[in-house]
Amino acid sequence: MTRFWHHSLGWPLRIRVPLIVAALTVALSAVISQIVLTRLNDSQELSLRRLAGAYLDGVSTAVQPHVIRRDIWETYDALERSSELYEGLNARSVVVTLEDQTVLAASDPVRFPISSIVPLAITKQFPGDQDLVIEEDEGRGWMRRSLSQDDVIIGNIYAEFDLKLLMLERWEVLKTLIFVNSIFTLIFAIAGYLIVRHMVQPVSVLGHHMERLKGGSLVRIPDQAIKRQGAEFASLFRRFNSMVDALNEREEMAQRLSDEEKLALLGKLASGMAHEVNNPLGGMMNAVDTLKKHGADPKVREISLGLIDRGLRGIQHVVRAALVTYRGTKGTTDSETLSKKDVDDLKFLVQHEILRRQLRIEWRNELPDDLTVDGGAIRQAVLNLLLNACEASPVGAEVRFNARVESGSVFFSVEDDGPGLPPAIEKLFETAKPDTIQPIGTTGLGTWTAARLIARLDGEFIVRTGQGSGTYLEFRVPIEEIEVLNAVA
Repeated sequence: MTRFWHHSLGWPLRIRVPLIVAALTVALSAVISQIVLTRLNDSQELSLRRLAGAYLDGVSTAVQPHVIRRDIWETYDALERSSELYEGLNARSVVVTLEDQTVLAASDPVRFPISSIVPLAITKQFPGDQDLVIEEDEGRGWMRRSLSQDDVIIGNIYAEFDLKLLMLERWEVLKTLIFVNSIFTLIFAIAGYLIVRHMVQPVSVLGHHMERLKGGSLVRIPDQAIKRQGAEFASLFRRFNSMVDALNEREEMAQRLSDEEKLALLGKLASGMAHEVNNPLGGMMNAVDTLKKHGADPKVREISLGLIDRGLRGIQHVVRAALVTYRGTKGTTDSETLSKKDVDDLKFLVQHEILRRQLRIEWRNELPDDLTVDGGAIRQAVLNLLLNACEASPVGAEVRFNARVESGSVFFSVEDDGPGLPPAIEKLFETAKPDTIQPIGTTGLGTWTAARLIARLDGEFIVRTGQGSGTYLEFRVPIEEIEVLNAVA
């Protein structure tokens, strides 16, 4: 029973309430039926007692003188006459006995012979002063009346009555109660279902919108649906809409912060790219001047053209790396894959920071080509972590990078010798849900962007950091993940 109760708690409210109403109706019907049948039984017994009592009063008056004289025939004749007067009572048999329970006369002499002893099955039904016994299974009743003269018992009258009509009446009443109660139970159950369905309909609407909210769809409940509700649910719906508005505002703010971070990063990289492009341009301009003056010399021409070619290729690497990272355009792959060359291109984008801060970089890239992961999102996350590592490292320090594939996932790690991550920023990598990650003030936007991107890819971070002992950041992304995310997500 307890197991069933716990199981039923998981049923919808619109099912449980009608079942409870039906169960209560059945219980109430059973109580009412029992009361009605008890009252009917008492009423029938009282009527039978009165009618049978009147009958036995008449019989006892008629036979008592004959019992005193022990006149069998007169007693029998009195019984015959009385049966004609009380036809509505439907007496099956009447037995007149002496004080020793021997039969003096009976309406059915064959069943109760004269001078025989009244069967014990009849006499034992009347212990003490009890004078009425009803046998419902047999559909009959027995009543006893003592005959006395001057307070001396001179005999007894035992009368058997046919009660089948009374039992039939009880059965008809019981069937009527069952039918009527069943109809009312069905009506109440249906009414309960319809009423509860109407009452919980606002809960269903709210639950539907909550499921959509869980799936990332921030949709308000229409104002028309709110107007149809009562005060309580209307207030609840308005609070839900306020929550949705707040979440939408937070998403918009997060998007703006991400865009601002991207613009800031683009500005920083544009400055670095200008520096990287300007260096070979100076040498190329010198080579052009040399060609103008000594272009006829084959050796000078060969050296100058080689210098121009290397300079142009260096500029091509820098521009290509920027395009791959921020536009998702590549020569050989698309944004749903990641190759070793795509990761190596990031080295050109951080080269300016490496040179500016006189850093050393240890670069280990063990990736194969064409991994089925979101290359654009991963490149931006890695670039943010590399730039943060360069910025956090002291002058002359070393930044270490590693990329590898292991156990069906791709791993990237960035390590620096800086002062370590602040606790607030470190906490970003411990948050499992990307929508709950918040930027820390106006700093750490690059780290926040990386954490949010990797969380969206179902990735995981490993962080080891300490005060003054540097920072080790590693993240893992399943190779099976092919969903393409907006790089600023």
